[in-house]
Amino acid sequence: MGFAGGLRRSEIVDLDVSRDQTDDCSGWIEILDKGIPLTIREKTGWREVEIGRGSSDATCPVVAVQTWLKLAKIHHGPIFRRVTGQGKAVGPDRLHDQEVAKLVKRPALAAGVRGDLSEAERAQKFAGHSLGAGLASSAEVDERYVQKQLGHASAEMTRKYQRRPDRFRINLTKAAGL
Repeated sequence: MGFAGGLRRSEIVDLDVSRDQTDDCSGWIEILDKGIPLTIREKTGWREVEIGRGSSDATCPVVAVQTWLKLAKIHHGPIFRRVTGQGKAVGPDRLHDQEVAKLVKRPALAAGVRGDLSEAERAQKFAGHSLGAGLASSAEVDERYVQKQLGHASAEMTRKYQRRPDRFRINLTKAAGL
């Protein structure tokens, strides 16, 4: 959900199952047939982020959230919580944003993502910040939509998040018929 929404770590952990459930909530979700709209509090007010259903249940963030809520038996309060008892129980406490960085980093390293880099370099590149940058870099849509999803005030900030190894991925020369 963090990647699909291009969310910051704090935005992920501050989400509740629905509106006004906890005092420390800074956002909530609503699960609909076509996806999940998130309402997130920012410094300048509220913004809505839409996370649509994926092309496969195996990679769909909506299915993942529904499955998590069902298996963790979460109906009220924080969505993402600490897992206790060596992974056998879901606790009542909200997950801390630093734990999101570990949850992003650990599987990326274990899967050998960017195996061309040393483990130290990979550990530095993959963190909670990778979620927004990863979405901005991989979404092949108009920059305005990425900017809105990430909640950036300027297109310039969105461009900083876009890590494009293929500078000529969109070839305007060919598109112009030359």
